[in-house]
Amino acid sequence: MSAEGIQLAKLCSQMAENKKAHDPVILDLRKVGGPADFFLIVSGDNEPHIKAIAAEIERGVEEDGGRKTYRTSGNSASQWIILDYGDVLVHVMHTARRSFYRLESLWGDAERVSI
Repeated sequence: MSAEGIQLAKLCSQMAENKKAHDPVILDLRKVGGPADFFLIVSGDNEPHIKAIAAEIERGVEEDGGRKTYRTSGNSASQWIILDYGDVLVHVMHTARRSFYRLESLWGDAERVSI
């Protein structure tokens, strides 16, 4: 499952890049314990950009990876969308909101996966 999780996180990152997402980071949470095995965190510039990134990830993962989200939380108006794939949580955040919440620091003990 972990190899699948890494592959899924990287596929999500590729899909986010299709919509020019900024600063992708994959965190491996398996050793630190978390709500998923991996986080992918990416940034967008504004509400339409955030919405487009999330939609592209969902479309691409379903078409190329054969998986659908279990659930989606937030929306572009909240400037933070979370796509839950079970073993991978994708955080699509407005740049300012990402700076404020600093998930990379909050999960600072997690290993970063090269993309």
